[in-house]
Amino acid sequence: MSVHSGHRKRIRERFLKDGLDNFPAHNAVEFLLFYALPQKDTNELAHRLIERFGSLAGVFDAPYEELLKVDGVGETTATLIKLIPQLSRRYMIDSMVNEYLNTTKKAGKFLLPYYIARKNETVFLVCLDSKCKVISCQMIFEGSVNSTQVNIRKIIETALKYNASGVIIAHNHPGGVALPSPEDLAITKRILEALRVVGLAFIDHIIVADNDFVSLADSGFIERISS
Repeated sequence: MSVHSGHRKRIRERFLKDGLDNFPAHNAVEFLLFYALPQKDTNELAHRLIERFGSLAGVFDAPYEELLKVDGVGETTATLIKLIPQLSRRYMIDSMVNEYLNTTKKAGKFLLPYYIARKNETVFLVCLDSKCKVISCQMIFEGSVNSTQVNIRKIIETALKYNASGVIIAHNHPGGVALPSPEDLAITKRILEALRVVGLAFIDHIIVADNDFVSLADSGFIERISS
């Protein structure tokens, strides 16, 4: 058994016994890299990645092209690194089935995982039944939320398709703060007016930034424009 294989065995046993919580950042990256570089010492590369991007999150958030610029990172390694945040997102989303979004806190908690590792503004539509149980949550647009490309007709068609009683709209501010812009307020009003015509309740518009969110329902904005 080589020195490297013995080290890898100890790392795996440590993970299986105690989990990843107490791993230094470079050890966590090193462990991941075992599966991209099975025949190489990955410790030095893990240190280079952490030094280059500043943290474990920085490594996973780094653009694919920037990862490839790090000595020792090839396409397979970069692809594995980029897989992790999106796999985490899928795991968190799949773990939240049959949710009832009858409070703003629940709605925000439900929607935050949908924005893990997203670098572009993305709009999600949550369709709810009369008891606020989630029927569907799907992306309806990726781009700028104030763009005329946000298709309100698609919002209505999707809500009617799922026989929804009400909807929640969510979008993110990548790299910004979770505060509504004038454009956010304008599109909210347009959506509310369109939903009102077909008898659908506009429950909330939630704006996400990093791990924070703001509810336009909590702010009173939706109630004001509804009256």
